Parts: sequence; C-alpha cells; structure tokens
Amino acid sequence: MIRISTIFIAICMVLVAASLGLVLHAVAGISGTESAIVALTALTFLILYNAVSMRLRDRSDVGSQIADLSRGTADLARQVAEFGRRLAAVEGRVVSANSASSDRIQAVVGEINELGVLVKQLAGSVASHEDLIASGAAAAPPEPAPAAIVAAPVAEPRTSPPPSTESAAPPVVARPAPVAAPAPAVAEAAARSQPQLLAAVKTAIEENRLDIYLQPMVTLPQRKVRFYEAVTRLRDDNDQILAADDFIATAEAGGLMGRIDHMVMLRCVQVLRRLMVRNKDVGVFCNVSAATLANPTTFAQCLDFLEANRALAPSFVLEFKQATFRNLGPTETEHLAALSQRGYRFSIDHVSDLRVEPRELADRGVRFIKVPAALLLDPRQSSTSDIHPSDLSDLLGRFGIDLIAEKIEGERAVVDLLDFDVRFGQGFLFAPPRPLRPEGASATGGTTSNSTNGSNGPSTPAPVASPALEPSTRATGNAALARRAAGPG
Repeated sequence: MIRISTIFIAICMVLVAASLGLVLHAVAGISGTESAIVALTALTFLILYNAVSMRLRDRSDVGSQIADLSRGTADLARQVAEFGRRLAAVEGRVVSANSASSDRIQAVVGEINELGVLVKQLAGSVASHEDLIASGAAAAPPEPAPAAIVAAPVAEPRTSPPPSTESAAPPVVARPAPVAAPAPAVAEAAARSQPQLLAAVKTAIEENRLDIYLQPMVTLPQRKVRFYEAVTRLRDDNDQILAADDFIATAEAGGLMGRIDHMVMLRCVQVLRRLMVRNKDVGVFCNVSAATLANPTTFAQCLDFLEANRALAPSFVLEFKQATFRNLGPTETEHLAALSQRGYRFSIDHVSDLRVEPRELADRGVRFIKVPAALLLDPRQSSTSDIHPSDLSDLLGRFGIDLIAEKIEGERAVVDLLDFDVRFGQGFLFAPPRPLRPEGASATGGTTSNSTNGSNGPSTPAPVASPALEPSTRATGNAALARRAAGPG
C-alpha cells in the first residue's frame, strides 16, 4: 500500500515541473511545446532523484535491521545454549536420583529379606521351645519334683560339690567386679583439688599418657559398624584413668585443650589410616573443644595438620557440642568455614533439646547430629520442640544430615527408634568404648585367646574391638530373642 508521504511528494514534483514550464512560457516566451518538454524533463529528474534518495535511505534502514536481527540471533543462540546446559544438569540430577532411589530400594529389600529370615528363626525357636515345655510338663511328675529340689541343697554340704555349682559360682563373683573397680579411681579423682588435677593433666600431656578409646556406631537394623567415635582418656602418675568429664573443664581453664585436641587429631588420623586399609567405607568421629575453635593460634596448628591430611576429609568427621554451635562468634564462624572449604564434615553431640535449624546447620557443613535415645523417645519432646521426634530424621535427611541415636542401652529402645526411621545407633548395647593397642594397632583386629596361646597370652595387648564390635559376630535383637526362647537345647 502506497504511503501518504509518497503521494504528497509526487504531487509536489508535478506542481514544481508544471510551474517551471509555465514560467518559461510566460516570461521567456518559449512556445508551449518546448515549455512542456522542459517541464517533463524536470519532472523526470525529480523522480530519479527521489527514487535514488529513497533507495539509499531504505538500504541504511535494512542494514540497521539486519544488524538488529543478527544481535537477536546471537542472544537466541546464547539462550538456547544456556537452556541446553540446564537441561543437561537436570538430566544428571534425575539420573543420580534414580540411582540413589534404586540403591535405597536394594537396601530396603535386603533388610526385608533379613527380617523375614529372623522371623522364621524366631518362629522355629518358639515352636521348639513350646514343644520342650509340653514334653517336660508331660514327663515330669508333679509331686517328686519339689522334693528333689528341696533335697538337693541338703545333700550338697555332705558330698563333694558337683561341677555345675563350680561353673556357676564364677559369674556371681565376676559380674560385680567391673562395676566396683572404677569406684576408687572416681572417688580419688573427685577428691583431688583443682591445682592437683591441673598438674596431673599437664604431666599426662608432657609424658604422652593420652589414650584413645573407640566406640562403634552401627547401622540400624543391620548393626554393621559404619563409624567409630574416638573418646579421650588420660592416665596420671599412678596409671589411673581420667575420663573426659573429669579433666576437660580443668584443661580449658589451664589453656591445655589445644594441645590435647592436636594430639587426639594425630591419633585419630593414624587410626583412620589403619582402618581404611581393611575397609574404605569406615569413618572416625573426633571431638574438638570450643576453646580450640576460638583460639586462632591453636586452631592454625590444627588447620595445618588437617590441610596435610585433606585426602581423609570425607572419612574424618569433626564433632562439636550443641552449645558451641549456638554460641558461635565471628572467629569460630570463620574457622568452621575454613574447615568446610577443605572438605571436612561436622557432627553435633551433647544435644539437650530438639530445637534445631537444619538449613542453617547444613550450610555450615553439619552432616551428623547425635541425639540421646532417651531424648528422642521422651513423649514430652513433641510439645516442647517445633517438630515431632518421629519426623526429625526425615526433616534432617532433606538437608543431607543423618540422625544418630546415642546412649542406646536396651533392645526395646532399638525397636522404638526403628519406628522413627533412625539409620545409625551408638551405645553400650552394641559395644562400650574400648582402648587401642599400645602401639596404635587397628581397632578392628581380632582377639587373641589366652587359652590357645598360653605363652603369648599375657604379653599380647588386647585390641580395641572385641567380637562385640564386629557386626558379623554380633546377633541382632530378634536373633538374640530367638536364642533365649530356644533355651540351652
């Protein structure tokens, strides 16, 4: 469609050419034919000039449009590339999520199969136990049995004791011994004054009388050892054990916790290297005090050591108290960030309540939280905390944090914790803390029987892990119940 401006220009050119012809005819006296020819010539030149000028103007406009189009094409290409990169990232996440879900399904299937086997064993044991009870009740007469029971104690003093009484006597004497043995040491540690205790701690550090005890953390319900927690003990001049609760406050007051933490880190790294020779999936939890985290000089030494052992960061977990994380200052926050940048993960213990912020903890590098089993199973926590304890494991798992139930001492607690979807457990039910060998040998070494190695028994130091630490030699709760139901037969 012809624009109005073009029509206006054409009318103006015609008027100019006609005016020129009229002026030549009226003023110059040129004839009408000649003036018309001049007017047509002028109109032709005007048309050519307008066409050329319009073509040049259109060319410049087209050039600018082509430049704009090329810029738009480049932007579109960049957007397509960015979309392709995001699509590839999403595909990678989907593939990893599918693999993770398949692994979880495989683990769940394995657990279900194991539970099925245990249930079958339990059913067989219960059935055999009922058969034994029924056969015993049918065979034994009701009256003579009490007479035999009464007569046995009367006849024992007159005759030589049978082997059964001799074999039954040692457990009665041996059981109270482990409970009563630590009492003098605890009483003596409590009776010491602050200067005496500080002097004992200094002497133990200078003479390298620092011992590492390992306590396993197992998966639930399989009870396979997954991590070890390093527990620190000091020995005084009389080789009496000082527990952590006895000397930590004194060591912090005397400025000795930095040296203790540095020595503990060194021992833990040595233990971890020995453990990883046999099992690459094992990990060690090492406790770090708030005083070490807040002291720049001491922390710099620990950081240099951890930097040198950066390859062990995925298996070496640094553990802090909940109060330490709640009272972080600028220095402590900077030190935690430095450790997190080097790949180290953190754990929180000494949890006194369930008011936690999983997102904030995950951003700081926390990957494990230890909660006492009694606190998780306390029905009052559902009213005092922001989340029900049964949902805590799922909430922490969304942010990549694993919940560990500690201080487990009974099978009943394990059954209740499984309903809370707790994946890891720690406590005396599985194994107490056990000392390392004096030469720092592996914590998972087998035990040596003194009866079989008579000459080497007294000189061979006891390893850290007894069969209670080995998952393959410890029966699960259902298997133990099945054995109890089956009886001696």
